[in-house]
Amino acid sequence: MRTNTEPELRTENWIELLASQAEPAGPRRAGPLIARLLSWGVAASLALMLVAYGPRPDLAEVAMLPMFWLKAGAPLAIALAGVVLLHRLGRPGVRGGRAWWGIALPVLLLWLVAAAQWLATAPPERPPLLWGETWRGCVFNIAFIALPSFLAALATLRQLAPTRPRAAGAAAGVLAGGAGAFAYAFHCPELAAPFLAVWYVLGMAMPVVAGALIGPRLLRW
Repeated sequence: MRTNTEPELRTENWIELLASQAEPAGPRRAGPLIARLLSWGVAASLALMLVAYGPRPDLAEVAMLPMFWLKAGAPLAIALAGVVLLHRLGRPGVRGGRAWWGIALPVLLLWLVAAAQWLATAPPERPPLLWGETWRGCVFNIAFIALPSFLAALATLRQLAPTRPRAAGAAAGVLAGGAGAFAYAFHCPELAAPFLAVWYVLGMAMPVVAGALIGPRLLRW
């Protein structure tokens, strides 16, 4: 008979499997530990994108457009902020501090560009900028691609000593959401800033919320 605890147990088993390859680390070894486990997670997210979705066929052409690099660069900056947060919050008594601005600033940039593009477009032509062609699946695709990085980040934190498990879990989601959106950018056909400002941000927010919810359970000492 299945019970309601089975999904939670499966998640914990995945995290234990990832963490089994890492040795307990003190603060001075936090950096190498994070680099080792999360390089696996980010690589797995990229591989998941390639296998499940594949790169967009005109990638070489759109890679010449500044908007493409905003679409990929903002999530990458958020993922890097997640790395810093993970390193800080994985140590006892250390707060995230200014590293949280590494999330706010890329999101603010997306919103500003989106607002400028929205206001510069005639009202009858605005809806496609927001909805695009893939809004129904965008949020969940990003969250799905973020899953390997999310599990790797949680496994990393379990080898460290976070004293703020909710914030640390959210930080794991920050890294994973940024990595997932970065990887998905190489498949996604959308380039309109309003689309990115809404659906990409929501997609990156899902792992953050999940991490904040399960952090106190999975990351307690």
